[in-house]
Amino acid sequence: MPTCLQRPESVCTPDPGTLMGQPRIKGGYTLQDIQYSAPQSVEEAVSLLAAAGSQGRVLAGGTDLLVQLKNGARGIRHIIDIKRVAGMETLQHTADGGMRIGAAVSCARIGEDPVVQSNYPGLREAAMLIGSDQIQNRATLAGNLCNSSPAADTVPALAALNTSCEIQGPEGSRIMALADFARGPGQNQLGEGEILIALEVPGRTGHFADAYQRFIPRNEMDIAVVGVGVALALNSAGECTQARLALGAVGPRVIEATEAATHLLGSTLDEETLEQAAEMARAIAQPISDKRGPAEYRRSLVGTLTRRVVRTAAERARNHEGS
Repeated sequence: MPTCLQRPESVCTPDPGTLMGQPRIKGGYTLQDIQYSAPQSVEEAVSLLAAAGSQGRVLAGGTDLLVQLKNGARGIRHIIDIKRVAGMETLQHTADGGMRIGAAVSCARIGEDPVVQSNYPGLREAAMLIGSDQIQNRATLAGNLCNSSPAADTVPALAALNTSCEIQGPEGSRIMALADFARGPGQNQLGEGEILIALEVPGRTGHFADAYQRFIPRNEMDIAVVGVGVALALNSAGECTQARLALGAVGPRVIEATEAATHLLGSTLDEETLEQAAEMARAIAQPISDKRGPAEYRRSLVGTLTRRVVRTAAERARNHEGS
């Protein structure tokens, strides 16, 4: 910041940590070296990103990108802010209970939406775990996905809901399953010039509910050691007719525990069935040992959280019918 308190700015002397009043970024360059664009359409955003090539980045919420810039992320010279693009900040509910979530819809918006609170409490639980209130006002579900962290909280919750991604690029648009979006830590399936523009959650019917839980060793540590999301439906007899289960933070990307979810079908979700499904989920987990915990500890947590989220979702499903 300038050291003087009055105008004109020409008499102000930048302090040593700035250049022309602009804070320096690690690596020697400043924000003045980065081009900023705020396109009005998807086509314009795609064109700008394609032209920027490897030097371009999309800004939706910015809670990850701006930190990366401050810490000296190399090669970023053009920021394309998509918040002014029509539809990017739109949360649309469909007649069958599904949702279309624009790429710039914030986690706070998800948490505050009454339909999400009623129909998708598990997704809300995951969104409300993203940082502080201030972070949630800026962070987006699409950004959480594009950052491609194996420990991202909203990704298992969205994968359990069979969410798909709408992607727009120079060659047109395409749809892909959210569970296939990430390729590994920090890597995803977006090609050059491609932008994730929306998340599509399919409709829900009958006694349907979801749930998400994670484990962290203390409240001050926000990165999940293990996260588990589930979505299921019950018939009038209390038998499970639909189930999807997704595991986070125990592999290079979200893991769909398909065998465990299939094992729940046709059951009343009794304790024996839950234990067997939990064992199947443990078996498919691929955790590593790191400072957050040894692999065997994290694998054990997969089973514990699987039982918990299925019980929670089942109880919600029994008490909530329709969209």
